[in-house]
Amino acid sequence: LPPDHFKSTAATCHGPRAPRAPPAAMIALRTLLVASLGVAVALAFRFTGPARHARTTPSMKVDHAPLPYADDALEPYVSANTFSYHHGKHYKKYVVTTNAAIEGTEMEDWDEVAILKAVYGKDQGLFNNAAQSFNHKFFWSSMKPGGGGKPTGKLAEMIDSSFGSYDEFRKEFATAANTAFGSGWAWLSYDGSKLVVTKTIGADCPLTTEGLTPLITLDVWEHAYYLDVQNMRATHVDNFLDHLANWDFAASNLEAAMA
Repeated sequence: LPPDHFKSTAATCHGPRAPRAPPAAMIALRTLLVASLGVAVALAFRFTGPARHARTTPSMKVDHAPLPYADDALEPYVSANTFSYHHGKHYKKYVVTTNAAIEGTEMEDWDEVAILKAVYGKDQGLFNNAAQSFNHKFFWSSMKPGGGGKPTGKLAEMIDSSFGSYDEFRKEFATAANTAFGSGWAWLSYDGSKLVVTKTIGADCPLTTEGLTPLITLDVWEHAYYLDVQNMRATHVDNFLDHLANWDFAASNLEAAMA
């Protein structure tokens, strides 16, 4: 057989070899594929968002409740300037902090009352913020334009039977408000049989005491009154009792508690 027999046979069986693509063509092809993949990823991201998406702000399950009146409606006793800080900053901070703390937990859909009861004595930081969220929301409703003075109806009867007279109640409530050391609250509550006056310090409230239902409250933290009457807490207390106390709110809470 001729020497080149097997060489020619192999060429006949397998056909001629395909020429290699030039390096430039390969680079162009690779660039086209990468660009196409990038477009596909960008479109997917645009319509579906990132695969791992985290909320950057709390979902606000505990709401920053608006004032039930205009921010200047209680002047001259509580100014719009005071509300801009008290409602717009202090109260809002408690709400935002509470929501941040419950984000992603079993309490995420709970309101402030359920939260403060659940964590009382267990998580002081969360309790403080949840309780202050409740306390402030309750306080806004404890005031109204043209309020104060003596209540009427069933509430007035219960005050007389529990304290002897409205004047005696007023004295006891004012004493509680004026002697809450540092920062705190004065409360009129129902204990299941009679009305009682209590004071709490810091964020504490009657909801942590079995059987007590708060009816009305007065905030005696300094930020509640300092811009209006400076350090004259007694004036703040008198203004509340004589011109602001929402006895309709207290009466509706009493009716619900006795139902």
